[in-house]
Amino acid sequence: MTIHKEGYTSLAITVLFIFVLNAVIQFYLPQAHALKWFIYILSALLFLIILQFFRSPKLTITKDETQVLCPADGKVVVIEETEEPEFLKDRRIQISVFMSPINVHVNRNPISGVIKYFKYHPGKYLVAWHPKSSTENERTTVVTENSAGTQVLFRQIAGAMARRICWYVKEGDKVEQGEQFGFIKFGSRVDIFLPLGTKVKVNINDVVKGGRTVLAELTPPEGAQVVKAETKAVTTEPTAEPVLVTDLPAKPVKVARAKAPAKKSDKKIS
Repeated sequence: MTIHKEGYTSLAITVLFIFVLNAVIQFYLPQAHALKWFIYILSALLFLIILQFFRSPKLTITKDETQVLCPADGKVVVIEETEEPEFLKDRRIQISVFMSPINVHVNRNPISGVIKYFKYHPGKYLVAWHPKSSTENERTTVVTENSAGTQVLFRQIAGAMARRICWYVKEGDKVEQGEQFGFIKFGSRVDIFLPLGTKVKVNINDVVKGGRTVLAELTPPEGAQVVKAETKAVTTEPTAEPVLVTDLPAKPVKVARAKAPAKKSDKKIS
């Protein structure tokens, strides 16, 4: 377990605040023993809360092109068929994961592939479970296409508390399943849009783990070759420099299997 680099500044500010607060109490109220112990306990709790919020566990990722890994720790709050109007412009299965303040806030790539689309949207700060938060809140939209030609769209969505989104990817980047693509501070939500016919492996209110829980199994296009599963330990920190900027449940619905376009992959399998 390590501390994510996004937390260095917050931890430094917290330590400085605790030091000043305790120094003031000690200097001006040296005899107020009950108050001093209260402040000591409060200070320790504050430090532990900030420390656990920015924790970044090292994971061993099992990569499989037929599977979609959960992009974030949290709880599944939406599984439904809906229209994706921004980029895909067709019917998709939407799975939404709500991240509470006690969750790990690292965001991870659900599949391997190439980033075909990326856009940052400034917006509102509605509570993350609001129906319109997916389209009106501050957010990023990322579309990754795997070697079989399947595109998966996912979004980081800011909530009422989370007003700082960090991302580490851009269009054209080649990304690996399970590696970090971003970070959201102080609780929010991640939406993921999958092709119709995808086999969903989770249910409403399931507690999921980023990079470990399999959200769904993709149906590859007819004739497409698929990359075999591969286990790999991923680093706790992304290599690229981040870009920084200043919660319902619905019942699952049955979705129809869509005909996917045939596309052969020329990627060789080892």
